Amino acid sequence: MDGGVNLESKPRAASASAPTADEDDGPLYANRLKVYPKGVDGTFRRIKWAALIALLGIYYLLPWVRWDRGPGIPDQAVLIDMEARRAYFFFIEIWPQEIYYLAGLLILAAIGLFLATGLAGRLWCGYACPQTVWTDLFMWIERLIEGDRNQRIKLDQLPWNAAKLVKKTAKHAAWLVIAFATGGAWVMYFNDTPTLIHNAIYGNVSAPVAVFVALFTGTTYLLAGWAREQVCTYMCPWPRFQGAMLDEHSFVVTYQAWRGEPRGKRKKDEAVAGKGDCVDCGQCIAVCPTGIDIRDGQQLECINCGLCVDACNTVMAKVGLPTGLIRYDTVLNQARRAARLPAVYRLIRPRTAIYAVLLAAIGALMVYGLATRSTHDVTVQRDRSPLFVTLSDGAIRNGYTVKILNKLRQERSYMLTVFGIGAPHLQVTGQGEGEYVHFEAAPDSVATYKVYIAVPRAELKAESVPITFVLTDLAGGKAATHKSVFLGPKP
Repeated sequence: MDGGVNLESKPRAASASAPTADEDDGPLYANRLKVYPKGVDGTFRRIKWAALIALLGIYYLLPWVRWDRGPGIPDQAVLIDMEARRAYFFFIEIWPQEIYYLAGLLILAAIGLFLATGLAGRLWCGYACPQTVWTDLFMWIERLIEGDRNQRIKLDQLPWNAAKLVKKTAKHAAWLVIAFATGGAWVMYFNDTPTLIHNAIYGNVSAPVAVFVALFTGTTYLLAGWAREQVCTYMCPWPRFQGAMLDEHSFVVTYQAWRGEPRGKRKKDEAVAGKGDCVDCGQCIAVCPTGIDIRDGQQLECINCGLCVDACNTVMAKVGLPTGLIRYDTVLNQARRAARLPAVYRLIRPRTAIYAVLLAAIGALMVYGLATRSTHDVTVQRDRSPLFVTLSDGAIRNGYTVKILNKLRQERSYMLTVFGIGAPHLQVTGQGEGEYVHFEAAPDSVATYKVYIAVPRAELKAESVPITFVLTDLAGGKAATHKSVFLGPKP
């Protein structure tokens, strides 16, 4: 197998056959059949619990972590301060001009996802995706209040009564509380957490904060409580192109049909001739959060959570058969096991090596950029109207807006010079004039100045002359540059 693994969407085992286009007496599409995942215990379920606790703990608690940056500066460890136009991540401070670091993080995340998928299939979907994590939490609440799979099915089939109303109300109230905490935690990443909580207690919350809390509360409640597997199957684009990231060496949840077929019921330690190890108990379907039958092969709906592995291993142990009928394995090894050949594992192969090299290279580039980035910068915008002014002595003058970015927590002095044109005369209101001028910039701020440059007409050799602004830190000697043009009349 040379290309990616083809993942075809298949109907759920529990669903009825869909009507054909030729049938006029039925709907063209079948309604959604509600999935009632059963609780299960096992290795992969415990891994999912650990991932859920760790990820939700980070999400809810991180806004409360403090990081001392000095007086007058936010001390929240992770904060996107929209008003001050800063992003803080522990010791890193990102300015709006450095938005490319965000692009780098997104690229790293994408390549990391490609690498994880190439190695272990939809590892992200099964254990770390926010939809999976919050849906797991919501289903746990549902089992606590309404009971396990059979109890929930019976409860939904009962007519409305006081007991059913109490359970349903309690469940949805708990979901709304979690959803509200989710929306509240999200806005904490954009506001100082203690201040936000204080304002919320006294009812002094701004309209944008209230809107975003309501938005994330509603989306969490709907997606994790109601939509659930439909998000993974119909809304998420990742299943549609994950096949390009997989190959025959990728670890995915597989059913060993060569060992399990033909299926048949059996008792513990009973030897049944002509039957495989699969006892056709349906537990792999009952525990699946998307309601599929893994025995039908790889499917678009499968998120590789491994819960069917736990369910099947439990059943195999009960009937005295070897575990691993459903297991994490590769497509190649499934074929080799069917042929009674030893398994072969290749973690390092061209696609995973390329992903790993790209991940390391981009990560190293970002670390280098952060370690060597300048503590000051200069941007220049030339006046568009008028393009130039002819002075009384015949000199040509252009106007520029110069912005100085001081990224340190101390006041700094700078010298501005211009190169590329002969004998320029700089003039800054309130800052002096001459071949160079001095500027002051307040700590951690952007200082804006209006700069006029006058040049004798005889020095202009063209209508547009490239020039370079050079801003030099008088204390450290480091310089920042910005290229622009000087315009004048035709020579």
